[in-house]
Amino acid sequence: MFGARARAEVVVLRDSQAVAEAVREALAGASAEERPGLERAAALIAERAGRPDAEVRGEWARAVVTAAGFDPRTQELQAIRALRKAEPGLGLATAVQLVREAAASG
Repeated sequence: MFGARARAEVVVLRDSQAVAEAVREALAGASAEERPGLERAAALIAERAGRPDAEVRGEWARAVVTAAGFDPRTQELQAIRALRKAEPGLGLATAVQLVREAAASG
């Protein structure tokens, strides 16, 4: 299609299930000394894995924007530009949504 713009979608990729499974396997053969640490790790993994996609995207966007020297809450336009510069495939609407999620995440 000539003249059509590619739409960038932001997909949250998680490997939490694989990490959780590895910790469960380690727990199955853990010594008494190892067990408390592995149980704490399992709880942290479950907590992080349960976060909504918007929160994960917002955290990523906030890291990109703050690394560029901007605050997504007070410098929305600069934050949008910084995201689109860091990821040129991002459309304007997607960048705006990410900046809003970044502002909400912090």
